Amino acid sequence: MFGINRNGQTNGRGDSARAVTSPAVSEQDVLAALGKIQDPDLRRDIVSLGFIKDLAIDQGVVSFKIELTTPACPVKGEMERQAREYVGSLPGVERVNVSMTSQVRSTTPAGALLPGVRNVIAIASGKGGVGKSTVAANLAVALGRTGASVGLLDADIYGPSIPGLMGVHTKLTVKDTPAGPKMVPPEAHGVKVMSLGFLLDDPSQPVIWRGPMVGSGVRQLLGDAEWGQLDYLLVDMPPGTGDATLTLAQSIPLSGVVVVSQPQDVSLGIAVKALKAFQSLKVRILGILENMSYFVCDDCGKRHEVFSHGGARHKAEELQVPFLGEIPLAGDIREASDAGTPIVALRPDSPQAVAFRDIAEALAAQVSIAGYQQRRTIPLRAV
Repeated sequence: MFGINRNGQTNGRGDSARAVTSPAVSEQDVLAALGKIQDPDLRRDIVSLGFIKDLAIDQGVVSFKIELTTPACPVKGEMERQAREYVGSLPGVERVNVSMTSQVRSTTPAGALLPGVRNVIAIASGKGGVGKSTVAANLAVALGRTGASVGLLDADIYGPSIPGLMGVHTKLTVKDTPAGPKMVPPEAHGVKVMSLGFLLDDPSQPVIWRGPMVGSGVRQLLGDAEWGQLDYLLVDMPPGTGDATLTLAQSIPLSGVVVVSQPQDVSLGIAVKALKAFQSLKVRILGILENMSYFVCDDCGKRHEVFSHGGARHKAEELQVPFLGEIPLAGDIREASDAGTPIVALRPDSPQAVAFRDIAEALAAQVSIAGYQQRRTIPLRAV
């Protein structure tokens, strides 16, 4: 016998066919599934962190956003994959629509000096010649290429090198704002740039200023520029712990500082002094990175550790501060810098650019951790 279904069609069985319907999925089911996904830096699940936005269920179609704390998150692809897998495996789910977004949180309280800047990061070193400015320029471009809004301030009053590294040789323009006349930072490689070098009639002439003038100059570069809304403002500090450093740390609440060092003991010893100076000023150490960490021969491919290797990692472990990564010694980095185009922009797929990108992602993660820890104790502004 063939059964007859509700439409009068045979179903090939001897009994009447029953309509098979998928069970309805609930919002609680979806959130429980997404709660299995952990943020590796904040060490909590993305539901309790408030990352899930605009959750909607339309019959078997589930749609939502995952809003990360930085567009530079290195695991956002893995999070999206897990979200599709976990939610897609729920009974009743036919399709999963996931949108990956980001909202960089602020680690600085509201203030008149930099009202639209969410995070201010100092790039420092204990001594000159370790490639600090090159690091600052490449990290700024790397963060900008993730989709973040980024600024780069050259606070090295005596030796401003950021204009050359970023290929910007122009006079500043000034515009009227509700807060008064403001200098407009030029943009290069997706980054807003400000430097004393833009204000000098002859950039080749030395700047001979006493301490109070240095402090005033740094504050003017910070406060008299129209930065607009920035996720990250990187500040290329002068080497050492002089007036510019003290002025910056005392003028604005820094998100933290990155200390650049070479791997050898002499450089590390001086870098540690700079690190401890910032700690005495109650500035968070976002990490140490090792520049000129090793050299790979173009012809034979052999690796040479010209200045030793691994010293910064060991020192970070000893001091219990984050280690952000290693940057090789390479002629390509120097050539790109001399040409006014950071290697991250000039050759984005090169091993050197990848190293900078990895460190930029690690840095963004540390800023997110700092913001999360602050939000657990004090309320911060939203900009």
